[in-house]
Amino acid sequence: MLSTEKIIDAMSEQGLRITDQRKTLAKLFGEHSGYLSAKDVYEFMGKKYSGLSFDTVYRNLRVMQELGVLEQIVFEDGVKFKASCSEDHHHHHMICLQCEKTYPISFCPVSMADTPDEFQVVKHKFEVFGYCKDCRQPADAGLSVNPLSGHSGEH
Repeated sequence: MLSTEKIIDAMSEQGLRITDQRKTLAKLFGEHSGYLSAKDVYEFMGKKYSGLSFDTVYRNLRVMQELGVLEQIVFEDGVKFKASCSEDHHHHHMICLQCEKTYPISFCPVSMADTPDEFQVVKHKFEVFGYCKDCRQPADAGLSVNPLSGHSGEH
């Protein structure tokens, strides 16, 4: 995970003006290891900056994501953001649906995709969702609800 300083440095190197609000955002993500929704960030920022609009918060999250300092993941309950990994190589993630702990996947499956010759891949995302060993329900718990499909039963 990128530190507060690395987030600020990356924003500055890309020509982004480093305002007090952006420093606060960098500190929030640099010190928080989990995922945050735009609403979470808005509520946190609103405590320090009265009159701050949700649009301003969301726009800054998008800019930070486009600069590569934040990762954006789509969960069942919406889009969430997290400080980007500090790993320098291309990789993907396994994410626990309960505690949101994230594990790196060093293998990239895109090279195995049956991509037609007329298609050029320029960007891709690959996340695997499941439950870590601490959040996993015992195997004898019977039928459960699949949180990604909303259907009951074994799959």
